[in-house]
Amino acid sequence: MTSLIILAIAVVMLLLWVAGIYNSLVSLRNNRENAFANIDVQLKQRHDLIPQLVATVKGYAAHEKNLLESVTAARTAAMGATTINDKIQAENQLSSALAGLRVSLEAYPDLKANQNFLQLQNEIADMENKLAATRRFFNSTTKELNTACQSFPNNLFAGMFGFHAEPMFEVPAAERAIIEKAPVIEF
Repeated sequence: MTSLIILAIAVVMLLLWVAGIYNSLVSLRNNRENAFANIDVQLKQRHDLIPQLVATVKGYAAHEKNLLESVTAARTAAMGATTINDKIQAENQLSSALAGLRVSLEAYPDLKANQNFLQLQNEIADMENKLAATRRFFNSTTKELNTACQSFPNNLFAGMFGFHAEPMFEVPAAERAIIEKAPVIEF
């Protein structure tokens, strides 16, 4: 009889332990999804500002039509992405297109001096900084989830419960090459 009570207590303790692992994984997944929701807010602002930027630049850079169309197409693709992974990929493409636009704009001194453009450029820079901060937070929550899914003993149960390592929000390869170059400073 005592051994039956001890066995029942052991089973209950084991079930409580597994439930604790499950609940902690659910909490980490929800934190990651919340972090991505914060990115979505910043992306919405970004998507709202891009048409204003494109319209402003069009007046000065009519011959940059292909570049402006690629920014617009990337924005449309980013807005149409539905899953977190698709949004990450689409936003990386949009970031690359915007980087190309910034490089191209260096050839237009009149545009760079235009007050509307300067204000819009400052708003976009501020938004990009906020977006970078929310991406860092997203990557932090993703790292926590991935660590929990891959750590023992959670890894024994994570797969059974449908949890797995999730991708980070990383800089696209094309942009990484630009970032890794030493800056050229000219006076």
